[in-house]
Amino acid sequence: MPSSSKPAVLLLGISGPSSSGKTTLSRLLRDIFPSTSILHLDDFYLTDAEIPVRHGIQDWDCIESLNLDDLRSCLAHIRTQGKSPPSLVSKEDQNSVGEHGVPEQVIQDCKNKVRKLVEKTGWNARIAMVDGFLLFSENMADVRDMFDVRIFLRTSYATAKKRREARSGYVTLEGFWEDPPGYVDKIVWPNYINDHAFLFQNRDVEDKLNDKVAESIGIHGMPREAEKSMRECLDWAMGVLCDEIETRSRAET
Repeated sequence: MPSSSKPAVLLLGISGPSSSGKTTLSRLLRDIFPSTSILHLDDFYLTDAEIPVRHGIQDWDCIESLNLDDLRSCLAHIRTQGKSPPSLVSKEDQNSVGEHGVPEQVIQDCKNKVRKLVEKTGWNARIAMVDGFLLFSENMADVRDMFDVRIFLRTSYATAKKRREARSGYVTLEGFWEDPPGYVDKIVWPNYINDHAFLFQNRDVEDKLNDKVAESIGIHGMPREAEKSMRECLDWAMGVLCDEIETRSRAET
């Protein structure tokens, strides 16, 4: 880290199940906060031929599908340089996301709030966001610990299935992937349960978050009422991030 009293970068992890709004929220925050970038976990998939096969289907939603060494190296680079390696070219930015439904005036109001916060605190660190479906799993605890702020989105099985199955497909390292029939039920949702049940009461991902577990690993869990409203999700995430900036700024004075 540079010798300056202020951090070069605030590393923000945004995780949650497939189709919970991670990329949409990340892009909104990038538009609102100055000096902000996005890194996508999906940019660290292995080659198409290396993706493991389960139930006769390629499993793009498991930890074994990812190049974790490259991810760790990239996060370490961000820590020291404040930005992603210049060699990293995002393919995820070629994938579209749905309409966010947040009125332009709300976005402008958020920008004004952040501008006043920056003027008040003198905050000048970059914010590097990473969005991905597995960032906070126990099997990636070492990656999880690299983040300064951890935001966890959630959604129900029914909503995730509806949104995921409405997507046309995904640009991959070597081509294009389209979910085969039954992919959510066979692959996506079982993997999500396996990797994230520990975060929830009674290990039920449709239940409330286990506050003690979330607090112990520093996760901010999205309130249930924000699940179906990106506007409410944005309001909540803005609160988390602005509070963090205020707290860190006070600690540095």
